Amino acid sequence: MKIAVLTDSTAYLDQAYLEKYQIKTIALNVIFKDKTYKELSELNTDDFYKRMRNETQLPTTSQPAMGEYVQLLESLKEEGYTDVIAVHLSSGISGTFQSAVTANAMVEDIQVHPFDSEISCAVQGFYAIKAAQLVQQGMTVVDNILEQLESMKQTTNAYFIVDDLNNLKKGGRLNSAQAFVGTMLQVKPLLHFVDTKIVPYDKVRTKKRAMKRIEEQLAKEVDGYKNLSIVIIEGNDKESALLWKTQIEEKFPGAHVILSYFGPVIGTHLGEGALGLGFTTTELDLSK
Repeated sequence: MKIAVLTDSTAYLDQAYLEKYQIKTIALNVIFKDKTYKELSELNTDDFYKRMRNETQLPTTSQPAMGEYVQLLESLKEEGYTDVIAVHLSSGISGTFQSAVTANAMVEDIQVHPFDSEISCAVQGFYAIKAAQLVQQGMTVVDNILEQLESMKQTTNAYFIVDDLNNLKKGGRLNSAQAFVGTMLQVKPLLHFVDTKIVPYDKVRTKKRAMKRIEEQLAKEVDGYKNLSIVIIEGNDKESALLWKTQIEEKFPGAHVILSYFGPVIGTHLGEGALGLGFTTTELDLSK
C-alpha cells in the first residue's frame, strides 16, 4: 500500500507544507463572465482582489472538472499510489467532495477515500497535514487515519468576520441568511460552519469587538487542552492579520500561530477585508 494525501486549492496551504508533507492538490475555479481561471495557478490572490474591485458583476466559482480529477488519479496511480485520502472543503458549500466520490468509481486500481472537512481554508489544510504526518510516520491503515481525522473535528473550528453578507447571499453559500436581514447596518457579522453549512454566529458593532468575541469563544473551546494550533486568515488585509496574530500569541502563549489567506474562490464569497481564526487542539507539526 502507498497512500497519497490530496486536498484542494481552497486549503491555501503554504508551498512549504505541500513539499514537506508531499500533499497533492487540485484546483477549484473562478469564473469572471465567460473566462474560467484555476485559482492560484492561473489567477493569484493579489490579482484577484484587484480585479474584484473593478468588476461590477460578482464572479462565480466551480469545483474541479471531473476529467481533471480523473487525470490526477491516473497520474497518482502511475506513481505507484494505491490509495488516496482526499481532504476537501465542506460538502455544504461545494461539490468537490462529491467529485472525489464519483472519480473513485471511474479509475481502477486506485482507491479514493474522500474526507469531508466540513470547513474550508487553512483549517481544512490542518486535516491534510495531519493525514500526511500519519502517513510519514508509517501508518498504513487508511481507516485508522480517517478515524483520527474524524476525531479532530471535535476540537477543530473556525470563525469568520466579514464586512457584509452580500457576496455570500448572492452566491447562495450562506444558510439562515434571513437571521441577518435588516440588521446589517453598522455591524460586523460573525460566521462559522455548522453541519457543513456557513451560518451566522453573532453580530457586533466593530471589527475590533468581533475579534475579541472570537478570542473569548476560542478560550472557551480550547480550555484544558495542551496542544493548540491557530491560524489567522485574511482577505487582502495583512496588516490586521499580523496585528491579530501578535495579540493571539500574547493571550495564548503556548499556541503555534500561523498566517494564511482567503484565496480567490473563498474570497469570492467572503469579500475583501474578511478575517478568520481557525484552530485545532490535535497535535500538529506546523514547522516548515
